[in-house]
Amino acid sequence: MNPARAAFADTFYWIAIFNDRDSRHKDAIAFSQANTDTIIITTDEVLTEFLAYFSGDLEARIGAAEVIRDILEDATVRVVEQSRESFLKGLELYEARPDKGFSLTDCISMNTMRAEGITDILTNDVHFAQEGFRALFRA
Repeated sequence: MNPARAAFADTFYWIAIFNDRDSRHKDAIAFSQANTDTIIITTDEVLTEFLAYFSGDLEARIGAAEVIRDILEDATVRVVEQSRESFLKGLELYEARPDKGFSLTDCISMNTMRAEGITDILTNDVHFAQEGFRALFRA
């Protein structure tokens, strides 16, 4: 991509950053502070999943929407827009892995990572490791 390191941010990461009660909050903050030169790539679908996670709690819902606005304006984060093409390619991978528990968002994320040449993902999700990516928050 370029000389800077790139990592893909899964929903796990955004939840851990935002929710100070999350068991991985301190780890996510530590990663963020130690890797200021890392370009973060994510997708509209991941951000949608993040918002859905907090949708049932009014206070968290308002804060989550603010976080999304901040992410969208952050020069160190690139959000890949959703499209019919990304949806259909994600659906193809989803259908191709009936033996896996991949969500459609996971499949779209995996396709985006491949297209961007990214191997590191800010998640603890074993599904990404099953596809050959390096989940940075495993264990």
